[in-house]
Amino acid sequence: MKIKEDFLLRKVADCYVVVPVGKATVDFNGMMNLNETGAFLWEKLENDTTKEELLKAMLDEYEVPEDIAKKDIDNFITKLKDGNLLE
Repeated sequence: MKIKEDFLLRKVADCYVVVPVGKATVDFNGMMNLNETGAFLWEKLENDTTKEELLKAMLDEYEVPEDIAKKDIDNFITKLKDGNLLE
């Protein structure tokens, strides 16, 4: 899995936002707000990665039970797929 190249993550003050650029501005209006964990996962998905790699990275970075991390990753990936943000 990988984030499409036409989307950028930016930190504005204490918030993380995703904005479309290039061709993506035609189909994606607005922006997406992410929390710190969402931004962490987004950055990992800027390079081709698997769910297993995301899970390992999340467990290494945060003190969270594995079952909660899996659920959060699945929810995040579903939202990205629904928004057509993944290649």
